Amino acid sequence: MTSKQINPWQSVCDKAELQPGQFVEFALAHAETGTAKSTDTLPLTGFVFLDGATPRAYLNQCPHMGVELNWKPGCFMDVDNLFLQCSTHGALFKPRDGECIAGPCQGDALTELDLRETEGILEIRLPE
Repeated sequence: MTSKQINPWQSVCDKAELQPGQFVEFALAHAETGTAKSTDTLPLTGFVFLDGATPRAYLNQCPHMGVELNWKPGCFMDVDNLFLQCSTHGALFKPRDGECIAGPCQGDALTELDLRETEGILEIRLPE
């Protein structure tokens, strides 16, 4: 009996697409099936952005209640454009490490996704 090799990496976007101040959102796929993962009824999503020149990726899920952070597509930053902000309760997260510095989940952190570049394509490692 042979087992199918599972690719734990998912392509997210071409690195050239990622521009300062822009966020690329994506649905996370099951490594086994390639179909979208979900939480109860909604697909599990993530986002990637440039922190300075460094690409970073997180699950789009606030640690407080599990809701998505953005209030509309591509809008993740606070009004001062310094911190990632949860649209539901206003929690603020440091872009560099996802640590919550203000709000109901202070001391918690966003779930960072492993990120790599392969031939100009950004890929994330699918969480288990």
